[in-house]
Amino acid sequence: MQTKIYRIKGKFVMGSEIQVFTKEYKAFKEEDIYEKIYSVFGSKHGIKKNQIKIESIEEISADEVEDPIVKAIL
Repeated sequence: MQTKIYRIKGKFVMGSEIQVFTKEYKAFKEEDIYEKIYSVFGSKHGIKKNQIKIESIEEISADEVEDPIVKAIL
C-alpha cells in the first residue's frame, strides 16, 4: 500500500480567536488524516476535537507540496 500526500485546510478556536491553518501530511487513506489533525492540534495546542473545523482535504502530487518537512521526506 502506497502513502498519499494530503493538503488539509481548516480553522480552530484558540482562546477567543479563530485561527486558520493549512497542513500537509502523508497517509495511507483520507480517514487517517482526521485522527492525525486531532492528535497534533490536541497535543500541540491543547484543544479538543469540537474546536477544530476541517474544511477541505485534497490529495496532492509530490510536485505541489509546499511544506519543507514533507518535501524532505519525499
